[in-house]
Amino acid sequence: MSVHLERLVEIALRDVLDPEIGRSVVDLGLIYAIAATPDGSVAITMTTTTRGCPLTGFLKEAVAMAAGGVEGVTAVAVTLTWEPAWEPAMIAAE
Repeated sequence: MSVHLERLVEIALRDVLDPEIGRSVVDLGLIYAIAATPDGSVAITMTTTTRGCPLTGFLKEAVAMAAGGVEGVTAVAVTLTWEPAWEPAMIAAE
């Protein structure tokens, strides 16, 4: 169940677009990890393109809202990290 829930959350996060770049946070490589427990708690580790990104709060909230809207998710915790630092090579090929 948890792996299935993690996959559903990843799919939902594809709808969260970086407003400046216009690509999803998943395609940009901003989502580092999604971990779900059997009770539906989801922990997401993500980053931003730069440490001082002015959209950090918006992106973190949008990720939490998208994940929280997935059926079976009971709680969402989003953690920001800058290790490893994001780089353009993390962007998925189109």
